[in-house]
Amino acid sequence: MRILVVSDSHGDYNSLKKAIASQPTAEVIVHCGDGAKEVESLTTDFPEKKIIAVRGNCDWSSMLPPVQTVSVGGKTLFITHGHMFQAKFTPYQMICAARENKADILLYGHTHCAANEYDDGLYIMNPGSCHGYGATYGYIDITDKGDIVTNIVSIK
Repeated sequence: MRILVVSDSHGDYNSLKKAIASQPTAEVIVHCGDGAKEVESLTTDFPEKKIIAVRGNCDWSSMLPPVQTVSVGGKTLFITHGHMFQAKFTPYQMICAARENKADILLYGHTHCAANEYDDGLYIMNPGSCHGYGATYGYIDITDKGDIVTNIVSIK
């Protein structure tokens, strides 16, 4: 199963669509915040995809939750934008929250800097910003054996 992970699209629906087009086998799209309006369009334009999203600090009137813990492909994902956990300073609070929720994968945004790490059983990914020059996204493959493979990709 492939999961497309995006964040911080900030109104750039074209870059978001490019990311989706480049990963046609992705069954799930996770948006890590600051793109609530684009998420609304995704549900209409891509009804065959499961869309999971959280509210970012720039999603002012959004009713999206600030955090979600969901099971996808037999793995637990802890999803947040990151601003509530001081992500621009340290990932420590988010990592603790993900571990408390028994997550296999922590997904966050907010910093606009892509990160792809592994820490003692926890995969940690920030897909970067899906907006503007140097835009990036991430994807996660969960294999039939339950293995996890993560990657960050530039949008061209």
